[in-house]
Formats: sequence, C-alpha cells, structure tokens
Amino acid sequence: MPGGVAVVPLGIGERPSVTLGDRSVAVVRTGSGWVAVAGIPLDTEPGSRSLAVRTSAAEREVSITIGERAYREQYLTIKEQRYVTPDKEELERYRRERAEMDAARASWRETGVLNTFAVSPVPGRRSDSFGSRRFFNGQPRNPHSGMDIAAPTGTPVQAPAAGRVVATGAYFFTGNTVMLDHGEGLVTLYCHLSRIDVAVGDTVAVGDALGLVGATGRVTGAHLHWSVYLSGVAIDPAYMLADTSE
Repeated sequence: MPGGVAVVPLGIGERPSVTLGDRSVAVVRTGSGWVAVAGIPLDTEPGSRSLAVRTSAAEREVSITIGERAYREQYLTIKEQRYVTPDKEELERYRRERAEMDAARASWRETGVLNTFAVSPVPGRRSDSFGSRRFFNGQPRNPHSGMDIAAPTGTPVQAPAAGRVVATGAYFFTGNTVMLDHGEGLVTLYCHLSRIDVAVGDTVAVGDALGLVGATGRVTGAHLHWSVYLSGVAIDPAYMLADTSE
C-alpha cells in the first residue's frame, strides 16, 4: 500500500539487481533465497506495478499489487507565521538544505542485510500521523512523512539500528537534525532536537546517543519527528519496528 513495503521473494541463484520505476530496490539474502524489499511512495495509485529483476543471464518482471490506504487530515496551528509562509531568503535557505537532505536520503551501501529496528529512538506515545494530509494555519502542505513520538525536551534519542551519520544540521523546518544510513538504501531522519551528539562520518551502534529531544524548527511542541526512507521513499516507520510497545 502507499507508504508501505513490498517484500517479494526472487528465488535462489545469482544476486539480482532490482528496480521499481527509476529507483533501485534493496535485495537481501534469506534462508530461502533472495528477497526484494521495496518502499512504496505515498502518491502511488492502487493497481499493478512491476519490479524489473536483472541478472547477468536474464531480465524479467515481477508484478506486485498496490492496495489502498486512507490517510487522515491533520490541522495544526503554527505560532510563527514564517514557518507557514517563509520569505525569499528563508525559501532559498530551505532549498539549499533540502538538496543536502535529498543527497543523504539517496545514500546507498550494499550490505546484504536489511534490519528492522530493535528499539524505538525514544520511549513515548507514537502517533499515527504518518501520511496524513497536513494543514498549517489552514494552508495545505505535503503529507506527513514520518512518525511523531511524544517525549519531553532533553529525552535522549538513540539509534534504533547500526548505521553511519550522513547529515547533521540546524535546518529551517526540521530544526536540529540527524540522518543515518543503515545500508541497502535504508536511511532514517531525526528532527527538532535540542542538541546533536554526533557528527557526519560517525558510525553508531544500536542504542548509541544521537542527541536530545527538543522543539527546534517548525513545531507545535517538544517531540521527536522520526522518518524512515527506503531507496529514498518515505515509509511508515511502524513497518520497520520489531518492538511494537510504547
């Protein structure tokens, strides 16, 4: 479904390369052979799609069916109008930062393993706001691309899986931000931090500190915004959490 994950068995033999549209798809080895794990973009219409599966000897297509998922609307009031209608200078800043974050989202390292997350980045109530159509002060914006986790300012944020820091910064909309590359096109984003405790190039293990929860950037209060990307596609973080408790 849109915002979800397609897990497609591909059989045994040579490791194939797989694409969905113009995006590379993670391919991992399991006990029964190779498996493709593809993120489905939020704007995907229901219906049939094809994965292109290539080896040195052959090329074939594997069909998948995209179902429907209804996302709710969310209306938020932002006190600082600049975060709703930025001026020219702020828009230029946003475009520069967006390019940096897009490059980090496109990180790709072949590891042969695509892990789920053993732990949540922070304890707290997990919202179901992923994919919701958002309105700020009545103005429509893009669907929400992550999960909001309620936690007080100063709560430690931990890495939910091993990875490498590919971006940090004090960005206009997302505030103090960290991005991790976990391999096979799996990238995570942590926003609105009050403090950042890592630097680009650092490697982290499960449970290592990334920073502290805060309320920087465009927020209505302290919380962690956590996004998960697979091959650059935002997916619902709930699908990758092995731990479903709060």
